[in-house]
Amino acid sequence: MPALWNGVIAFGLVSIPVSLRSATGSHDLSLHQYHAADAGRIRYQKICEIDEEPVEPEDIVKGVETDEGEVVLLDEDDLADLPVSSSKTIDVLEFVPVEQIDPIHYQRSYYAEPGKGAAKPYVLLREALLGKEKIAIVKITLRRRESLAALRPRDDVLMVHTMLWPDEIRKPEVSGVGGEARKQELQMAGTLIDSMSKDFRPEEYSDAYQEALQEAIDAKKEGRAVVKSEDTRPKAKVIDLMDALERSVAAKQPSSPRRPAKKTAKKTAKKTAKKTAARKSPAKKTAKKTARKRKSA
Repeated sequence: MPALWNGVIAFGLVSIPVSLRSATGSHDLSLHQYHAADAGRIRYQKICEIDEEPVEPEDIVKGVETDEGEVVLLDEDDLADLPVSSSKTIDVLEFVPVEQIDPIHYQRSYYAEPGKGAAKPYVLLREALLGKEKIAIVKITLRRRESLAALRPRDDVLMVHTMLWPDEIRKPEVSGVGGEARKQELQMAGTLIDSMSKDFRPEEYSDAYQEALQEAIDAKKEGRAVVKSEDTRPKAKVIDLMDALERSVAAKQPSSPRRPAKKTAKKTAKKTAKKTAARKSPAKKTAKKTARKRKSA
């Protein structure tokens, strides 16, 4: 993948040439719109809402609508004169503990690749961050937009994570979070968490929707019937919380060989005795009848 940004990391008086490459990419299949009658691709035109005529790309400028309803137009020259930091420098502002950054701040991720002759200072910064368990807070300009970002080591590379500005993070407006958990429920929930805890292995997970979508596309292409997948999601039931936790813990525990219960053993013995007695009783009756006949004779 080609580099999308080239510049330097300014670390004190040390400059480290780097290039940024996108660290993530969507695996979603691109679904477009087509005419059902002839499979013609549906295209969109940019129409001016005033004269309802199509507008060519070169005639389109950016702008913003004010609170008073007035539209302010900005051309490329206006945007070029804005006071933004150098688009070729990642300025290190400070270093903070890893655990102090809430993941809600992270936006997009990039790999920072060292430039020619920059291997030594690159490794120096990477190892220093690892040793101190710190993340560098930096400023970077991407696509004319200045962003706060985090520079951190990951395995052998340095990564840049663009971050949201504080005023871009909304405060939670959520109701129903004022409940109270009982001590027994907390203990049972902790037991359930322990039973489900293991190391994170992302390769063990897969996107079931995209896999099913690809299978449906392959089936249509080959003239096969599309197999509908069953909904295996558990249906929500309003049940006792403690009971649900206990059942969940029991379901996660390894199954052990069943031992015969004492009551079951006793019941089985009684039934066997009754059956044996029932079999013997006809013999006793016959013996009694024979004895009575002898006496009468």
